Amino acid sequence: MTDDARAARIGLNEAVFRELNEQIEQLVSEPARELKLVCECGDPDCRKRIRMTLTEYENLRSDPRRFAVVPGHQLPEVEDVVESGGDYVVVQKHDGTPASIARRTDPRLGD
Repeated sequence: MTDDARAARIGLNEAVFRELNEQIEQLVSEPARELKLVCECGDPDCRKRIRMTLTEYENLRSDPRRFAVVPGHQLPEVEDVVESGGDYVVVQKHDGTPASIARRTDPRLGD
């Protein structure tokens, strides 16, 4: 598998988890309330959970290139850790294919 094909597959897996977390977020209305979200890593079999407040989640979603993953689930070939939270780290996609897929699949950007 080529590097671009692998990056695309990883990016699409992460987009599915981001979309699920967007649906979870819609169920919470209090900014201080804790969300129990799914890890947004590129592993389609990952079932790990992360916790963050609604405010932290909104901050994460302010950049379509950023995802929240369980520490150790980051993939240095396509992303860098840019923040650390309680039981999660925030990763940002590298420029090129990873960032392009992240932007294209962001449900908040629309078509």
